[in-house]
Amino acid sequence: MQQTTGNYRWTICGLVFFATTINYLDRAVISLLKSTLTGEFNWSESDYANIVVVFQICYAMGLLGAGRLIDKLGTKISYAIATALWSIAAMAHGFATSTFGFMIARGALGVTEAGNFPAAIKTVAEWFPIKERALATGIFNSGTNIGAILAPLTVPFIAKAWGWQWAFIITGVIGFIWLLCWFFIYEVPLKHKKLSPAEFEYIHQDAGKETAQNEETVKISWGKLLTYKQTWAFAIGKFLTDPIWWFYLFWLPDFLEKQYGLTKTGIALPAAFAYLIAAAGSIFGGWLPMFFIKKGWTVFRSRKTSMLIYAVCVLPVVTAQYAGSINMWLAVIIIGLAMAAHQAWSANIYTTVSDMFPKSATATVTGIGGMFGALGGMIIAKGAGKLLDYYGLTGDKQKGYLIMFLICGVAYIIAWLTMHVLVPKMKKIDY
Repeated sequence: MQQTTGNYRWTICGLVFFATTINYLDRAVISLLKSTLTGEFNWSESDYANIVVVFQICYAMGLLGAGRLIDKLGTKISYAIATALWSIAAMAHGFATSTFGFMIARGALGVTEAGNFPAAIKTVAEWFPIKERALATGIFNSGTNIGAILAPLTVPFIAKAWGWQWAFIITGVIGFIWLLCWFFIYEVPLKHKKLSPAEFEYIHQDAGKETAQNEETVKISWGKLLTYKQTWAFAIGKFLTDPIWWFYLFWLPDFLEKQYGLTKTGIALPAAFAYLIAAAGSIFGGWLPMFFIKKGWTVFRSRKTSMLIYAVCVLPVVTAQYAGSINMWLAVIIIGLAMAAHQAWSANIYTTVSDMFPKSATATVTGIGGMFGALGGMIIAKGAGKLLDYYGLTGDKQKGYLIMFLICGVAYIIAWLTMHVLVPKMKKIDY
Protein backbone atom coordinates (compact mmCIF):
# COMPACT_ATOMS: atom_id res chain seq x y z
CA MET A 1 0.00 0.00 0.00
CA GLN A 2 2.76 2.41 0.91
CA GLN A 3 4.48 1.86 -2.47
CA THR A 4 1.37 2.83 -4.45
CA THR A 5 0.26 5.70 -2.24
CA GLY A 6 3.62 7.41 -1.77
CA ASN A 7 5.86 8.01 1.22
CA TYR A 8 6.16 11.77 1.52
CA ARG A 9 4.79 11.60 5.07
CA TRP A 10 8.05 9.94 6.14
CA THR A 11 10.01 12.96 4.91
CA ILE A 12 7.90 15.03 7.29
CA CYS A 13 8.62 12.51 10.06
CA GLY A 14 12.33 12.98 9.33
CA LEU A 15 12.01 16.73 9.80
CA VAL A 16 10.33 16.24 13.19
CA PHE A 17 13.00 13.69 14.15
CA PHE A 18 15.78 16.23 13.52
CA ALA A 19 13.92 18.96 15.43
CA THR A 20 13.60 16.61 18.42
CA THR A 21 17.28 15.68 18.15
CA ILE A 22 18.27 19.35 18.31
CA ASN A 23 15.81 19.96 21.15
CA TYR A 24 17.45 17.31 23.32
CA LEU A 25 20.99 18.15 22.28
CA ASP A 26 20.44 21.68 23.57
CA ARG A 27 18.78 20.36 26.71
CA ALA A 28 21.51 17.84 27.57
CA VAL A 29 24.54 20.15 27.36
CA ILE A 30 24.34 21.32 30.98
CA SER A 31 24.39 17.79 32.43
CA LEU A 32 27.68 17.04 30.66
CA LEU A 33 29.24 20.28 31.90
CA LYS A 34 27.95 19.83 35.46
CA SER A 35 31.38 19.07 36.91
CA THR A 36 33.02 22.03 35.12
CA LEU A 37 30.25 24.45 36.06
CA THR A 38 30.15 23.18 39.65
CA GLY A 39 33.82 24.05 40.00
CA GLU A 40 33.40 27.46 38.37
CA PHE A 41 30.26 28.53 40.24
CA ASN A 42 30.65 26.43 43.40
CA TRP A 43 27.36 24.55 43.00
CA SER A 44 26.07 21.98 45.48
CA GLU A 45 23.81 19.12 44.34
CA SER A 46 20.84 21.20 45.48
CA ASP A 47 22.07 24.21 43.49
CA TYR A 48 22.18 22.07 40.37
CA ALA A 49 18.77 20.61 41.19
CA ASN A 50 17.37 24.14 41.55
CA ILE A 51 18.61 25.04 38.07
CA VAL A 52 16.97 21.89 36.72
CA VAL A 53 13.75 22.79 38.55
CA VAL A 54 13.72 26.31 37.04
CA PHE A 55 13.89 24.69 33.61
CA GLN A 56 11.04 22.34 34.48
CA ILE A 57 8.80 25.03 35.98
CA CYS A 58 9.19 27.13 32.85
CA TYR A 59 8.85 24.03 30.65
CA ALA A 60 5.57 23.18 32.40
CA MET A 61 4.26 26.72 31.98
CA GLY A 62 5.36 26.72 28.36
CA LEU A 63 3.64 23.42 27.63
CA LEU A 64 0.31 24.62 28.94
CA GLY A 65 0.35 27.61 26.62
CA ALA A 66 2.29 26.11 23.71
CA GLY A 67 -0.22 23.37 22.98
CA ARG A 68 -3.10 25.81 22.69
CA LEU A 69 -1.04 28.25 20.63
CA ILE A 70 0.06 25.50 18.23
CA ASP A 71 -3.54 24.37 17.74
CA LYS A 72 -4.43 28.00 16.97
CA LEU A 73 -1.49 29.01 14.73
CA GLY A 74 -0.88 25.66 13.07
CA THR A 75 2.21 23.51 12.98
CA LYS A 76 4.28 25.33 10.34
CA ILE A 77 4.62 28.76 11.92
CA SER A 78 4.46 27.65 15.57
CA TYR A 79 7.19 24.98 15.19
CA ALA A 80 9.43 27.55 13.49
CA ILE A 81 8.91 30.16 16.22
CA ALA A 82 9.59 27.61 18.99
CA THR A 83 12.79 26.33 17.37
CA ALA A 84 14.18 29.82 16.74
CA LEU A 85 13.50 30.93 20.31
CA TRP A 86 14.89 27.83 22.03
CA SER A 87 18.04 28.03 19.88
CA ILE A 88 18.59 31.60 21.07
CA ALA A 89 17.98 30.53 24.69
CA ALA A 90 20.47 27.66 24.32
CA MET A 91 23.15 30.04 23.06
CA ALA A 92 22.42 32.45 25.92
CA HIS A 93 23.84 29.91 28.42
CA GLY A 94 27.27 30.65 27.00
CA PHE A 95 27.00 34.26 28.13
CA ALA A 96 25.90 33.49 31.73
CA THR A 97 28.33 34.76 34.37
CA SER A 98 26.55 33.62 37.54
CA THR A 99 24.23 30.94 38.91
CA PHE A 100 21.34 33.38 38.59
CA GLY A 101 22.29 33.97 34.96
CA PHE A 102 22.11 30.23 34.36
CA MET A 103 18.67 30.14 35.93
CA ILE A 104 17.44 32.87 33.59
CA ALA A 105 18.87 31.13 30.51
CA ARG A 106 17.54 27.79 31.71
CA GLY A 107 14.08 29.23 32.28
CA ALA A 108 14.04 30.72 28.79
CA LEU A 109 15.10 27.37 27.34
CA GLY A 110 12.32 25.60 29.25
CA VAL A 111 9.55 27.92 28.01
CA THR A 112 10.65 27.76 24.39
CA GLU A 113 11.54 24.05 24.19
CA ALA A 114 8.00 23.28 25.36
CA GLY A 115 6.81 23.83 21.80
CA ASN A 116 8.55 20.77 20.37
CA PHE A 117 6.42 17.85 21.50
CA PRO A 118 2.94 19.40 21.10
CA ALA A 119 3.94 20.49 17.57
CA ALA A 120 5.50 17.11 16.80
CA ILE A 121 2.48 15.10 17.98
CA LYS A 122 0.13 17.39 16.05
CA THR A 123 2.29 16.94 12.94
CA VAL A 124 2.11 13.15 13.26
CA ALA A 125 -1.67 13.29 13.76
CA GLU A 126 -1.98 15.41 10.61
CA TRP A 127 0.33 13.30 8.45
CA PHE A 128 -0.24 9.67 9.50
CA PRO A 129 -3.14 7.20 9.75
CA ILE A 130 -3.81 5.74 13.20
CA LYS A 131 -2.02 2.45 12.56
CA GLU A 132 1.26 4.24 11.70
CA ARG A 133 1.22 6.96 14.33
CA ALA A 134 3.00 5.01 17.06
CA LEU A 135 5.79 4.05 14.63
CA ALA A 136 6.12 7.65 13.39
CA THR A 137 6.12 8.87 16.99
CA GLY A 138 8.70 6.25 17.93
CA ILE A 139 10.95 7.37 15.08
CA PHE A 140 10.79 11.09 15.85
CA ASN A 141 10.95 10.40 19.61
CA SER A 142 14.20 8.48 19.05
CA GLY A 143 15.61 11.92 18.31
CA THR A 144 15.64 12.50 22.07
CA ASN A 145 18.22 9.72 22.29
CA ILE A 146 20.22 10.76 19.24
CA GLY A 147 20.46 14.25 20.72
CA ALA A 148 21.56 12.75 24.02
CA ILE A 149 24.09 10.56 22.16
CA LEU A 150 25.54 13.47 20.21
CA ALA A 151 25.88 15.53 23.39
CA PRO A 152 28.47 13.35 25.20
CA LEU A 153 30.30 12.74 21.92
CA THR A 154 30.70 16.46 21.21
CA VAL A 155 30.11 18.70 24.23
CA PRO A 156 33.03 17.56 26.45
CA PHE A 157 35.45 17.88 23.52
CA ILE A 158 34.18 21.32 22.47
CA ALA A 159 34.46 22.48 26.08
CA LYS A 160 37.98 21.08 26.38
CA ALA A 161 39.13 22.71 23.14
CA TRP A 162 37.39 26.12 23.31
CA GLY A 163 35.75 26.42 26.73
CA TRP A 164 32.34 25.55 28.11
CA GLN A 165 30.75 28.72 26.68
CA TRP A 166 31.26 27.54 23.10
CA ALA A 167 29.60 24.20 23.85
CA PHE A 168 26.33 26.06 24.42
CA ILE A 169 26.80 28.48 21.51
CA ILE A 170 27.72 25.93 18.84
CA THR A 171 24.90 23.51 19.72
CA GLY A 172 22.43 26.39 19.79
CA VAL A 173 23.30 27.50 16.25
CA ILE A 174 22.20 24.15 14.78
CA GLY A 175 18.52 24.98 15.25
CA PHE A 176 18.73 27.76 12.66
CA ILE A 177 19.97 25.29 10.04
CA TRP A 178 16.89 23.15 10.68
CA LEU A 179 14.65 26.19 10.30
CA LEU A 180 15.71 26.65 6.67
CA CYS A 181 14.79 23.02 5.89
CA TRP A 182 11.45 23.37 7.69
CA PHE A 183 10.34 26.40 5.68
CA PHE A 184 11.34 24.85 2.36
CA ILE A 185 9.84 21.38 2.95
CA TYR A 186 6.88 21.59 5.35
CA GLU A 187 3.18 22.29 4.80
CA VAL A 188 0.00 20.68 6.14
CA PRO A 189 -1.32 17.80 3.96
CA LEU A 190 -4.32 19.76 2.68
CA LYS A 191 -2.02 22.44 1.17
CA HIS A 192 1.09 20.42 0.27
CA LYS A 193 1.84 20.41 -3.46
CA LYS A 194 4.08 17.33 -3.32
CA LEU A 195 1.50 15.12 -1.61
CA SER A 196 -0.36 12.86 -4.04
CA PRO A 197 -4.16 12.48 -3.80
CA ALA A 198 -3.66 8.77 -3.12
CA GLU A 199 -1.38 9.41 -0.14
CA PHE A 200 -3.74 12.11 1.13
CA GLU A 201 -6.57 9.56 1.15
CA TYR A 202 -4.31 6.97 2.80
CA ILE A 203 -3.41 9.41 5.59
CA HIS A 204 -7.10 10.18 6.24
CA GLN A 205 -8.41 6.63 5.84
CA ASP A 206 -9.73 6.49 9.43
CA ALA A 207 -11.15 9.99 9.77
CA GLY A 208 -14.42 8.34 10.92
CA LYS A 209 -17.43 10.56 11.33
CA GLU A 210 -15.31 13.69 10.78
CA THR A 211 -13.91 14.60 7.37
CA ALA A 212 -10.22 15.35 7.02
CA GLN A 213 -11.06 19.05 6.83
CA ASN A 214 -13.41 19.61 9.77
CA GLU A 215 -11.68 17.31 12.25
CA GLU A 216 -8.81 19.76 12.07
CA THR A 217 -11.03 22.77 12.81
CA VAL A 218 -13.43 21.56 15.56
CA LYS A 219 -12.73 23.57 18.74
CA ILE A 220 -12.75 22.18 22.28
CA SER A 221 -12.05 24.49 25.23
CA TRP A 222 -9.51 23.80 27.98
CA GLY A 223 -12.32 23.56 30.49
CA LYS A 224 -14.13 20.97 28.41
CA LEU A 225 -10.96 18.94 27.88
CA LEU A 226 -10.40 18.76 31.64
CA THR A 227 -13.79 17.06 32.08
CA TYR A 228 -12.70 14.00 30.10
CA LYS A 229 -11.16 10.97 31.78
CA GLN A 230 -9.03 10.57 28.65
CA THR A 231 -7.26 13.86 29.41
CA TRP A 232 -6.55 12.84 32.99
CA ALA A 233 -5.34 9.37 31.98
CA PHE A 234 -2.75 10.93 29.69
CA ALA A 235 -1.80 13.64 32.19
CA ILE A 236 -1.34 11.23 35.12
CA GLY A 237 0.58 8.78 32.94
CA LYS A 238 2.97 11.58 31.99
CA PHE A 239 3.20 12.84 35.59
CA LEU A 240 4.38 9.42 36.79
CA THR A 241 6.77 8.50 33.98
CA ASP A 242 8.24 11.68 32.44
CA PRO A 243 10.24 12.42 35.63
CA ILE A 244 12.13 9.16 35.17
CA TRP A 245 13.48 10.34 31.84
CA TRP A 246 14.40 13.71 33.36
CA PHE A 247 16.37 11.85 36.02
CA TYR A 248 18.35 9.87 33.42
CA LEU A 249 18.97 12.97 31.33
CA PHE A 250 20.26 15.18 34.12
CA TRP A 251 21.92 12.65 36.49
CA LEU A 252 23.27 9.78 34.37
CA PRO A 253 26.58 11.59 33.70
CA ASP A 254 26.87 12.39 37.41
CA PHE A 255 26.15 8.75 38.32
CA LEU A 256 28.90 7.56 35.98
CA GLU A 257 31.35 10.10 37.39
CA LYS A 258 30.58 9.51 41.07
CA GLN A 259 30.23 5.73 40.83
CA TYR A 260 33.18 4.99 38.56
CA GLY A 261 35.37 8.11 38.71
CA LEU A 262 35.10 8.76 34.98
CA THR A 263 36.59 11.95 33.60
CA LYS A 264 34.56 14.48 31.62
CA THR A 265 35.43 12.96 28.24
CA GLY A 266 35.45 9.45 29.72
CA ILE A 267 31.68 9.69 30.28
CA ALA A 268 31.08 10.03 26.52
CA LEU A 269 31.14 6.36 25.47
CA PRO A 270 29.02 4.75 28.24
CA ALA A 271 26.47 7.59 28.17
CA ALA A 272 26.22 7.46 24.38
CA PHE A 273 25.84 3.66 24.49
CA ALA A 274 22.94 3.87 26.96
CA TYR A 275 21.15 6.38 24.72
CA LEU A 276 21.83 4.25 21.64
CA ILE A 277 19.96 1.38 23.30
CA ALA A 278 17.18 3.82 24.16
CA ALA A 279 16.91 4.96 20.52
CA ALA A 280 16.38 1.37 19.39
CA GLY A 281 13.70 1.00 22.07
CA SER A 282 11.84 4.06 20.79
CA ILE A 283 11.57 2.69 17.26
CA PHE A 284 10.68 -0.83 18.43
CA GLY A 285 8.10 0.66 20.78
CA GLY A 286 6.37 2.29 17.84
CA TRP A 287 6.59 -0.82 15.66
CA LEU A 288 5.10 -3.35 18.11
CA PRO A 289 1.53 -1.93 18.34
CA MET A 290 1.48 -1.57 14.53
CA PHE A 291 2.40 -5.26 14.34
CA PHE A 292 -0.47 -6.15 16.66
CA ILE A 293 -2.91 -3.99 14.65
CA LYS A 294 -1.89 -5.74 11.43
CA LYS A 295 -2.58 -9.04 13.20
CA GLY A 296 -6.19 -7.90 13.64
CA TRP A 297 -6.05 -6.54 17.19
CA THR A 298 -8.01 -3.40 18.03
CA VAL A 299 -6.04 -0.18 18.44
CA PHE A 300 -6.67 0.07 22.19
CA ARG A 301 -5.73 -3.57 22.81
CA SER A 302 -2.53 -3.17 20.79
CA ARG A 303 -1.62 0.03 22.60
CA LYS A 304 -2.43 -1.20 26.11
CA THR A 305 -0.65 -4.54 25.67
CA SER A 306 2.47 -2.88 24.28
CA MET A 307 2.56 -0.37 27.12
CA LEU A 308 2.22 -3.14 29.72
CA ILE A 309 5.15 -4.99 28.14
CA TYR A 310 7.28 -1.85 28.29
CA ALA A 311 6.29 -1.17 31.91
CA VAL A 312 7.46 -4.64 32.90
CA CYS A 313 10.71 -4.25 30.96
CA VAL A 314 11.67 -1.25 33.12
CA LEU A 315 11.65 -3.27 36.36
CA PRO A 316 15.25 -4.65 36.14
CA VAL A 317 16.62 -1.11 36.61
CA VAL A 318 16.07 -1.51 40.36
CA THR A 319 19.15 -3.79 40.26
CA ALA A 320 21.37 -1.23 38.47
CA GLN A 321 23.21 -0.19 41.62
CA TYR A 322 24.04 -3.79 42.56
CA ALA A 323 24.99 -4.65 38.97
CA GLY A 324 27.25 -1.61 38.88
CA SER A 325 29.28 -2.94 41.79
CA ILE A 326 30.09 -5.97 39.61
CA ASN A 327 30.78 -4.25 36.31
CA MET A 328 30.18 -0.74 34.96
CA TRP A 329 29.03 -1.95 31.55
CA LEU A 330 26.49 -4.27 33.12
CA ALA A 331 24.97 -1.27 34.91
CA VAL A 332 25.05 0.77 31.68
CA ILE A 333 23.24 -2.00 29.79
CA ILE A 334 20.55 -2.35 32.49
CA ILE A 335 20.01 1.42 32.61
CA GLY A 336 20.03 1.56 28.81
CA LEU A 337 17.34 -1.13 28.61
CA ALA A 338 15.22 0.80 31.11
CA MET A 339 15.69 3.92 29.02
CA ALA A 340 14.70 1.95 25.90
CA ALA A 341 11.54 0.76 27.65
CA HIS A 342 10.76 4.34 28.66
CA GLN A 343 11.12 5.52 25.07
CA ALA A 344 8.90 2.68 23.84
CA TRP A 345 6.33 3.69 26.46
CA SER A 346 6.67 7.33 25.47
CA ALA A 347 6.04 6.60 21.78
CA ASN A 348 2.75 4.98 22.75
CA ILE A 349 1.50 7.29 25.48
CA TYR A 350 1.89 10.22 23.08
CA THR A 351 -0.08 8.33 20.45
CA THR A 352 -2.98 7.76 22.85
CA VAL A 353 -3.74 11.48 22.45
CA SER A 354 -4.48 11.17 18.73
CA ASP A 355 -6.29 7.89 19.43
CA MET A 356 -8.70 9.62 21.82
CA PHE A 357 -8.95 13.25 20.60
CA PRO A 358 -9.58 15.09 17.29
CA LYS A 359 -6.58 16.56 15.50
CA SER A 360 -7.56 20.10 16.47
CA ALA A 361 -7.05 19.24 20.17
CA THR A 362 -3.96 17.02 20.03
CA ALA A 363 -1.41 19.78 20.70
CA THR A 364 -3.49 21.20 23.56
CA VAL A 365 -3.89 17.82 25.28
CA THR A 366 -0.22 17.00 24.65
CA GLY A 367 0.67 20.31 26.31
CA ILE A 368 -1.55 19.58 29.33
CA GLY A 369 0.02 16.15 29.77
CA GLY A 370 3.50 17.53 29.21
CA MET A 371 2.87 20.14 31.90
CA PHE A 372 1.99 17.39 34.37
CA GLY A 373 5.11 15.48 33.31
CA ALA A 374 7.25 18.56 33.96
CA LEU A 375 5.63 19.00 37.38
CA GLY A 376 6.59 15.43 38.19
CA GLY A 377 10.07 16.24 36.91
CA MET A 378 10.34 19.11 39.40
CA ILE A 379 9.48 16.77 42.24
CA ILE A 380 12.02 14.16 41.23
CA ALA A 381 14.73 16.80 40.60
CA LYS A 382 14.28 18.34 44.04
CA GLY A 383 14.04 14.89 45.62
CA ALA A 384 17.14 13.61 43.84
CA GLY A 385 19.12 16.72 44.78
CA LYS A 386 18.24 16.51 48.47
CA LEU A 387 18.66 12.73 48.57
CA LEU A 388 22.10 12.80 46.94
CA ASP A 389 23.19 15.75 49.09
CA TYR A 390 22.10 13.89 52.24
CA TYR A 391 23.80 10.61 51.40
CA GLY A 392 26.81 12.50 50.02
CA LEU A 393 27.33 14.02 53.46
CA THR A 394 27.16 10.56 55.02
CA GLY A 395 29.69 9.30 52.50
CA ASP A 396 27.19 6.90 50.89
CA LYS A 397 25.90 8.63 47.74
CA GLN A 398 25.44 5.17 46.17
CA LYS A 399 22.51 4.57 48.53
CA GLY A 400 20.84 7.70 47.15
CA TYR A 401 21.08 6.28 43.65
CA LEU A 402 19.76 2.93 44.89
CA ILE A 403 16.57 4.66 46.09
CA MET A 404 16.25 6.61 42.85
CA PHE A 405 16.54 3.48 40.69
CA LEU A 406 13.85 1.81 42.81
CA ILE A 407 11.50 4.72 42.05
CA CYS A 408 12.42 4.50 38.37
CA GLY A 409 11.53 0.81 38.26
CA VAL A 410 8.01 0.87 39.72
CA ALA A 411 6.68 4.12 38.19
CA TYR A 412 5.48 2.61 34.92
CA ILE A 413 3.45 -0.22 36.39
CA ILE A 414 1.65 2.30 38.61
CA ALA A 415 1.06 4.56 35.60
CA TRP A 416 -0.28 1.70 33.44
CA LEU A 417 -2.73 0.58 36.14
CA THR A 418 -3.94 4.15 36.67
CA MET A 419 -4.52 4.70 32.96
CA HIS A 420 -6.26 1.36 32.60
CA VAL A 421 -8.70 2.20 35.40
CA LEU A 422 -9.50 5.61 33.91
CA VAL A 423 -9.80 4.59 30.24
CA PRO A 424 -9.97 0.79 29.89
CA LYS A 425 -10.99 1.03 26.20
CA MET A 426 -9.35 4.37 25.25
CA LYS A 427 -12.45 5.46 23.35
CA LYS A 428 -12.45 8.60 21.21
CA ILE A 429 -14.17 11.45 23.00
CA ASP A 430 -17.65 12.56 21.96
CA TYR A 431 -17.45 16.14 20.84
